[in-house]
Amino acid sequence: MLQRPAAALSSTPEQLGRRARHAWLLLAAIALAIATVALYGAGLYGRTTEVRALAAQGRTDANLKVALLRAVLESPRALPLLLSEDQQVLDALAQKSGAAIDVLNRKLEGLVSGTKASVLYVIGTDGLAIASSNWREPISFVGNDYRFRDYFSAAMQSGTAEYFALGNVSKRPGLYISRRVGDAAAPLGVVVVKAEFDQLEADWHEANRPAYVSDEHGVVLITSVPSWRFMTTARLAGPDLAAIQDSQQFGDALLMPLPITRPQALSPDMSIVHAVTPGGSDAEYLRLSTLIPSTPWRLDYLVPAEAPIAAAAREMRLLALGVIVPLLGFAAYLLWRRQSGQMRIAAEQAARTELERRVVERTEDLSRARDRLQAEISGHRSTEAKLQVVQQDLVQANRLAILGQVAAGVAHEINQPVATIRAYADNARVFLDRKQTAPAEQNLGAIAALTERIGTITEELKAFARKGRTAAEPVELRGVIEGAVVLLRSRFAGRLEALAIELPPPSLKVMGNRVRLEQVLINLFQNALEALDGRDDARVQVSVEDTTDGVTVGVSDNGPGIPPAILRSLFTPFNTSKEKGLGLGLVISKDIVADYGGRIEVSSDDSGSRFTIHLAKAA
Repeated sequence: MLQRPAAALSSTPEQLGRRARHAWLLLAAIALAIATVALYGAGLYGRTTEVRALAAQGRTDANLKVALLRAVLESPRALPLLLSEDQQVLDALAQKSGAAIDVLNRKLEGLVSGTKASVLYVIGTDGLAIASSNWREPISFVGNDYRFRDYFSAAMQSGTAEYFALGNVSKRPGLYISRRVGDAAAPLGVVVVKAEFDQLEADWHEANRPAYVSDEHGVVLITSVPSWRFMTTARLAGPDLAAIQDSQQFGDALLMPLPITRPQALSPDMSIVHAVTPGGSDAEYLRLSTLIPSTPWRLDYLVPAEAPIAAAAREMRLLALGVIVPLLGFAAYLLWRRQSGQMRIAAEQAARTELERRVVERTEDLSRARDRLQAEISGHRSTEAKLQVVQQDLVQANRLAILGQVAAGVAHEINQPVATIRAYADNARVFLDRKQTAPAEQNLGAIAALTERIGTITEELKAFARKGRTAAEPVELRGVIEGAVVLLRSRFAGRLEALAIELPPPSLKVMGNRVRLEQVLINLFQNALEALDGRDDARVQVSVEDTTDGVTVGVSDNGPGIPPAILRSLFTPFNTSKEKGLGLGLVISKDIVADYGGRIEVSSDDSGSRFTIHLAKAA
């Protein structure tokens, strides 16, 4: 049980409310400060951790790239040493005869095809190339003057040199490795091998992480980003820039600084930079630098860092929120519980002081509430009575509509049998007057059968009005068509010759009920014959097609067609173009066919109409 503080006993609820608001504002300020510090610290920790992970992986990749570069360099470095002592090279430089030079050209051509070198050539002491592995090509080095190249002069002085430059003939960048032939006192010439790094750059490019090699001046020599070649890691001083451009070491390259900005050093060989790659936007990278042994070069490797660092910082911030939010929530719960206890004590004290006044006020409120409640109850009862009257009226209207549809359907469907009965009765009277009892008995028998048929139709139409469904059974389609023609014979006497019926074989059966299927065909035959009334070329084509999907019955006429306004709502009740029609025949026919899993389709134009009935075939 909470103990009642002395301050709570002498404080009103309003005073406690003000204190509570101040306490919550203080808690919110403290929580905001804690959350800010925690999120900042978590983000900083996540960034530092991710940078270390990226640095470890990037360092491994950078070392692998350095190893690959050294492997590419070692093979061509051995060639000048071997060729400087080769007898054929010595003979060609000493004799300078056409035969010796031709032998040397062929030797160099064979050597370059089996090594990773781009080209091999031999230069005399006058700086002119006397033999080259590309002596057959239009860009042959033979006869070119290389005295201005540093790799020639350096090799003549010190015996060996390495020089990266843009070829003045091939216009392709590469590393020129040269070695003097003969001793310093009596030099014969210089052997030069050029190594290109196209395949290495292509392999680096596939990693989709920028990497570049720069020389001691900061000029990019080898790079996975072709547009960065011969750019500089920092802006060159005026004298250095002029000296490099005068030497034509890199052709007419502008030697502009790389699009790498805002470096943030993390260690002597690691920094965070922003770089713009071709086709990309400004992004953050972790730049790792490492020296390449046996060369004055340096490899810089850029690892995409923006997305991984952001993800790591976000993850650590979420983790920090997962820790501090429950703690702050628990502190808020304790504060709320303390304040709730104080407010409850103060409320009890105030309630005891004003008990009598509140009792009086509550009594008056209850009296007014009772009056309002009685008025509402009276209003609800009146509304309920009105709703009951409206519901009864709707039920009665619905019942009358259903009875009207059933009555209209019955009248429509029994017209054909009644007309046939009338014709048979007239014929029977004539036969009796002529004392011909046999034909009269046949007509009376037909009348009895049609009377039974009317009863069956009435029951079927009642089932239709109730949306009932007669169980389907195998029915001989030929008998259905013949039965429909018999019912129409008396009404359309003399006009049935317009019917051209292709009767199916007796073995063809469909799923349905004979009487109901006859109703469908009678409606379609009757509509077609009425549409052709008065036409000399009247023709109604009835065809049956046995398909793999079922049985199709087509009824086509060459009448004027169905008006578009009627065709759009053809299967809607009471939609008809006939003066005395009810518009129920096609509606009933559609529902009958649908009861047995079939459908009716219609097409009509100025040349006539066609109704197609799809029925399920009996097994």
